[in-house]
Amino acid sequence: MNTDKNANSPTAPLTFDALEERIRVAYCNDNRPWVIGYSGGKDSTCALQMIWRALQALPEPERQKPIYVLSSDTLVETPVIVDYIDEALAKINSSAKAQGMPITAHKVVPDIGDSFWVNLIGRGYPAPSRRFRWCTERLKIDPANAFIKSRVAEFGEVVMVLGVRSAESATRAQVMALHKLEGSLFSRHSSLLGAFVFTPIEALSVDDVWDYILQTPAPWGADNRQLLKMYRNAQAGECPLVVDKNTESCGNSRFGCWVCTVVTKDKAMEAMVDNGEEWLEPLLDVRDFLAETLDPERKKVVRDFRRRTGRVTLNRSGDGLVPGPYKFEFRQEVLKRLLEAQKEASNLVVDEPAPTLIHEAEIHEIQRIWRRELGDWGNTAYRIVKEELGNDLYAQKADDFEFSSRDGDILRQVCDEHEISLQLLSELLDAERSVQGMRRRTSIHNRIASILEKEWRSEEEVLADLEIDTEEGESSEEGLVR
Repeated sequence: MNTDKNANSPTAPLTFDALEERIRVAYCNDNRPWVIGYSGGKDSTCALQMIWRALQALPEPERQKPIYVLSSDTLVETPVIVDYIDEALAKINSSAKAQGMPITAHKVVPDIGDSFWVNLIGRGYPAPSRRFRWCTERLKIDPANAFIKSRVAEFGEVVMVLGVRSAESATRAQVMALHKLEGSLFSRHSSLLGAFVFTPIEALSVDDVWDYILQTPAPWGADNRQLLKMYRNAQAGECPLVVDKNTESCGNSRFGCWVCTVVTKDKAMEAMVDNGEEWLEPLLDVRDFLAETLDPERKKVVRDFRRRTGRVTLNRSGDGLVPGPYKFEFRQEVLKRLLEAQKEASNLVVDEPAPTLIHEAEIHEIQRIWRRELGDWGNTAYRIVKEELGNDLYAQKADDFEFSSRDGDILRQVCDEHEISLQLLSELLDAERSVQGMRRRTSIHNRIASILEKEWRSEEEVLADLEIDTEEGESSEEGLVR
């Protein structure tokens, strides 16, 4: 092992050999395990490859500290990228075991209740925008942080290894410098206690990265020329593993979530379609359909005038109400179009597995939310699945407080006759169900009061009433999730 005294200095010569030596010094510095963020893109591949090669030069007794390769799947990643990463993770695990390396690969996914489609179709959250990017924390940060926290609980402290480069943007360089520990190769994590950050390739340029991964074979047997081909076909960059809100999320022509509406156009997806991946076009159509709902005029059509909290808020401009979640009818339309796209893409795909755009567990959770919050006892989500895919799905009965489709029709008739909101009745029934079997039922009074305090009048009646709640701070999209 080279004991170059300069290897531990952030200003050491930026040769690949020097960087690998710096990695060895950092690895042997303490007993804290490493968690390497791996997105499958060029930067994370370069970091992992460099670390693997650096550790191969160590005697086996000196490379016992565990290294976890962590990949995050939002469940709405571009299918081509998902297949590539799954194959890479399998190769990493098998090769590490064969080579006696202390490396294991893991993939994390969001909880079903936090998934993109459960939030958008189930709860009605609008398509993400730059002002209201509700997806990043739920789909990326929370699953990754849960894994990191479990390692912190096990070992006391961990080191997060990220394949990020300061040359990518001035913002990233500023964030990386902000938490740097003086005289150390590590930084403090911006939000996770017990976690430190190591960025071994931060000083490399994009050309340096490609030089390294194309000239040096991947130790786990991957063909980096395939990765280069993917970049060329998509004309794209990569979305890094996001572990805090300071890490820039994806945008422009980057690999990432195929549903992303934060950007005006998904240039990466469009380029992949133009380069022969025609089966991705139905996905692009769904993404564009969602993006259209960000138009102010379209918002008035597809979104409710109430927030999910049941409150209404006048726009600061005084022109109308701040829109709330998607209307139930529009959520049904999104599910229908999504399943149509899945069916069409499956018919077009050639040398790839048929894509699954929404998982069965998500359908069940969407239907559960629709029943509890909207009184959809007719199981509309299951009916749409039957119509589009021909599959029969059935709800698992949670308790004896469930209504059939016939019950729902009767309740709907009663509500119409007495001019009562079906959703109001649904929430009251759900409140009763929540305390069923409990000895102390005092909480039911508070639940009923909070439900009755919601706005149940029509939009016209609300606008005609001058006593609209215009409380400061409530006129932003974030109020949807409160």
